[in-house]
Amino acid sequence: MHLRKIYVSPGHNYFGRHGMPPGEHPLVEVTSVECVAGSGLRGDRFFDYKADYKGQVTFFANEVWLELCAQFQILPETTSPGLFRRNLITEGVDLNTLIGREFEVQGVRFAGTTECSPCHWMDRAFHPGTEAALRGRGGLRARILTHGRLHAKTLVGDHA
Repeated sequence: MHLRKIYVSPGHNYFGRHGMPPGEHPLVEVTSVECVAGSGLRGDRFFDYKADYKGQVTFFANEVWLELCAQFQILPETTSPGLFRRNLITEGVDLNTLIGREFEVQGVRFAGTTECSPCHWMDRAFHPGTEAALRGRGGLRARILTHGRLHAKTLVGDHA
């Protein structure tokens, strides 16, 4: 698994805001982030959200983002996988295969808990039809099992 991008946000724009307008908390792309076992990513809105929270960190596949760009005829250079508000943008792994499994990224251990299901906000944030297009491939929620630091790595020909 390659880690392409890392995002954190100090607050919720969509989570818990059904029936209200989205929040205005920035999504910040960082080159590295501290993972704290049992708590989340330092600096992110879900850090210490609640004990044993299943979504201490979220993963999203860069391949899925590129497929959505193609499906909706959006140039990747004009948008970002950060619009989906997942923390870690990956490449080279089917994230659904990690549900119910422990896995490691750059020396940090995680436990995949459940799919990060798409919601109605996706249609507003990216493009109408995105929620339906993401069913079954909206990303992965996970718990952090060990402390460590993750680093994003840009690849040659990077479109993300």
